[in-house]
Amino acid sequence: MVLVSLSTMIFLISTIMIILATLISKKTFSDREKSSPFECGFDPKSSARIPFSLQFFLIAVIFLIFDVEITLLLPLIVTMKTTNTLSFLIITSTFIIILLGGLYHEWKQGALNWA
Repeated sequence: MVLVSLSTMIFLISTIMIILATLISKKTFSDREKSSPFECGFDPKSSARIPFSLQFFLIAVIFLIFDVEITLLLPLIVTMKTTNTLSFLIITSTFIIILLGGLYHEWKQGALNWA
């Protein structure tokens, strides 16, 4: 019973502190540049039909894909000590071959050529 009461008190105190911090930290001045959203360097008040280079989008997507792949590679280093060496080599080499196959496909499609 005491534990439930203590956790409820902690929840209420932290909620009150968050609300107070939000109210105290409000800025009173407003600037046009700071209040407008940043849209990739384009003026957001103009037409939405401005031609946009898809090369920027493709490079960003490729970066995200390979960035996620690197985060999947890092735990393999930790599992190296706990698994069989042969199974570790098979899993790691299969993963890297799939990664290199994706990179080769993007290269052949011309997505990496900055033209």
